[in-house]
Amino acid sequence: MPARLRPASYADVRDALEAEPRSPEQTRLLVKHFLAVLAERSPGSSVEVRIPPYAAVQAVAGVRHTRGTPPAVVELDAATWIDLATGVLDWADAEREGRVRASGERADLSPLLPLAAT
Repeated sequence: MPARLRPASYADVRDALEAEPRSPEQTRLLVKHFLAVLAERSPGSSVEVRIPPYAAVQAVAGVRHTRGTPPAVVELDAATWIDLATGVLDWADAEREGRVRASGERADLSPLLPLAAT
């Protein structure tokens, strides 16, 4: 069973968000942090959000599945995920620009974003 993702500390997230340029370790920390926040705020297993090669998480209440690919899959790169999670990028813009690959019911995460406190 894969390890459960956990949100990072406020200080670590703040430091990683402020870093220019961002190191691979800081990018990994932010990806996993925001995936953990998503899973906490919208628990479930109907959508799998994948940010290769860093991590994936299942979230959003709905159809329960136990094997194979969930009913909805969202895949995007780390920079896009961080921008969406922090409100730098809007979901509709990310889709229009081809930065998000989303399929299936409940794959639209726009009502859940941004994840960062304003």
